[in-house]
Amino acid sequence: HPLTVLEDAGLVAREADVFRAGRARYHITEPLITFYEAIMRPRWADLESGLGADVWADTRPAFGSQVAGPHFEALCREFARAAGRSVFGTPVGEVASGTVADPANKAQIDIDVAVLAPARPGAPRQVISLGEAKWGKVMGLRHVERLRRARALLAAKGHDTTATTLACYSGAG
Repeated sequence: HPLTVLEDAGLVAREADVFRAGRARYHITEPLITFYEAIMRPRWADLESGLGADVWADTRPAFGSQVAGPHFEALCREFARAAGRSVFGTPVGEVASGTVADPANKAQIDIDVAVLAPARPGAPRQVISLGEAKWGKVMGLRHVERLRRARALLAAKGHDTTATTLACYSGAG
C-alpha cells in the first residue's frame, strides 16, 4: 500500500525489466528527494554544523552515481522514446531499462536504454537499440563490448538483433 500511494503521488515509479518478465525496479522520480536521501540525510549533523563545503567535497562522487547518473539515464530513455523513429529509422514500441543475464561469465549486464520495436504476434521481439548511459564518464570500447555481449546473449534467447544499434550516451564525452 505505501508504494502504491507513492506511485499515485508521482514520487516513486515502478519500471518493469524489459528483458526479464515479472521483474521490476522502483526508483524515486524526484531528483530533490534523491539528493536529500543520498547526500543530505546521511550527513545532516555536519550540515547543521556549517560544514556544507566539506560535505559536498566528500559526497560529490555519490551525487554523480546516485543522483545525476540515474536522472541522466531517465533523460536518455526519454530522448530515445521521443526521437527514436527519426534517430533509428523505425517505429519504437517500448523504451525501458533491463538486465541481460550472462551465465557463462556469472554476471548480469545492465542496459540503461533498451529500445524495442512494437510487438508483432508470432514474431521474435526486435531490439532496435541497446544503450549505456554514463553521466560523469567518457565512454569507450569497453562499454561497446559490453553492449555487443548483451546483443549476442539476447539473440541466443530468441530476440531479433539483426539490426540492433549499440548506443553510448555520455554526459562527459
